[in-house]
Amino acid sequence: MALNLIRKLVVSSLFCVTAVTASAETFVFTAIPDEDETKLVERFRGVADYLSEQLDVEVRYIPVKSYAAAVSAFRNNQVQLAWFGGLSGVQARRLVEGSEAIAQGVEDEAFETYFIANTNTGIKPAGELSDLESQLKGKTFTFGSKGSTSGRLMPEFYVRDTFDSKPEDFFSRVGFSGNHTRTLRLVEAGTYDVGALNFQVWEKELGDGNIDTDAVQVIWKTPAYPDYQWTIRGDVDERFGEGFKMRVTEALLNLDNPQLLESFPRSGFIPASNDDYEPIRKTAEEIGILD
Repeated sequence: MALNLIRKLVVSSLFCVTAVTASAETFVFTAIPDEDETKLVERFRGVADYLSEQLDVEVRYIPVKSYAAAVSAFRNNQVQLAWFGGLSGVQARRLVEGSEAIAQGVEDEAFETYFIANTNTGIKPAGELSDLESQLKGKTFTFGSKGSTSGRLMPEFYVRDTFDSKPEDFFSRVGFSGNHTRTLRLVEAGTYDVGALNFQVWEKELGDGNIDTDAVQVIWKTPAYPDYQWTIRGDVDERFGEGFKMRVTEALLNLDNPQLLESFPRSGFIPASNDDYEPIRKTAEEIGILD
């Protein structure tokens, strides 16, 4: 009987150690590097603290150097949650079976890309991109990141669709700045005549007084399309416990800290699903940039 008691105590101890180890596991997330890294680190450290408090687990944000790196980290289970753009989210979910888009910003249902131009080009704003053909033809142009929805996918789609040309055939030189903030600075400085960027970055930088409006202006705005979203791996319940995915979703939807929301900037988060991003998937396939 004493031997049986010892065995029970050993099994009980092992169970407790296993349970503590599981509960102590860190939930890790990342985000596409669409702005300067210092801004991203400040924003997402705050989100990590918020999620840790809501989920009662350790939560850590890790920065990445590129959109492709964010997708790879998600695919390799180095992160379990990511703040993706429309295209990078589609790419990630194709690579990880069962992964889901769970939340998007209120503004992400109807996102826009702004085409901006250095004022020295003399390009005048227009309501239709087709009205700008003669002014844009032969100018230099920069996208953001190659994997960006608002900085590459949608502007390239509209250039191809409107001018019946690939960007490299229509413009005299085409570049990729790497992120929206850099696109703004390159066009503002005249390094490129024209560029395309996320409308939220433009509006925030404008509101903060960080744009020289004598040097750069918005010349066209795209029609609305779905963009950024939080995507989570499908195996998080197995790793962190039953119902964990729902708890993460609820925590994001309930995020109402004004300072954190302003840093995105978003007015709040609303439910999202994979189906919301079908237009992005189809567009990416049409122009041949979906891996």
